[in-house]
Amino acid sequence: MTALGTSSSAATLPMTFRCLEVNNNVDPTYTKFVLPVGAMINMDGTALYEAVASIFIAQINGIDLSFSQVITVSITATLASIGAASIPSAGLVTMLIVLSAIGLPADDISIIITVDWFLGRLRTCVNVMGDAVGCAFVQSMVERRKPHKISPRDPGYPRDPRNPGDSEENPVTMNSLLAERPAINQETRITVDPEN
Repeated sequence: MTALGTSSSAATLPMTFRCLEVNNNVDPTYTKFVLPVGAMINMDGTALYEAVASIFIAQINGIDLSFSQVITVSITATLASIGAASIPSAGLVTMLIVLSAIGLPADDISIIITVDWFLGRLRTCVNVMGDAVGCAFVQSMVERRKPHKISPRDPGYPRDPRNPGDSEENPVTMNSLLAERPAINQETRITVDPEN
């Protein structure tokens, strides 16, 4: 709702922080790095808007875009959206770059201005959602690569053979523990012998 009301990714940042940290249990270490960077350069909605609006303007003028022009629109819209500020109606300014890249008249942008107030709010929602998903993705990738801590309650923890509750027929070896931890050198093999 904040993104719809403000139409600015930067103004939505405090609410995005709270939603990710409190409601979705994302570690503040990740939100404090990823969200501000995302609010400045990750403008998914703006890139989509500029590409679709440019193709719309070409169709209104009866211009058939070639495949290479569509690729040019896609690349230019992506690069222009990275440079767009996270303020309301910033996409209109960068749309001039996309229109000039494929040779469309810049004065046709007036067709889009009438509905841009509404489209800007939808762009902001997509931008903020992209930042939130990106932050959660970064956390999941980093957490997956962290080494796992082994505690005595884990099923793969080496057992004391003198303890009657431990299984003596199938002793747990350090080799199996090393195989589960890719960060440790696989050449080193240590075996826990239950007889000693």
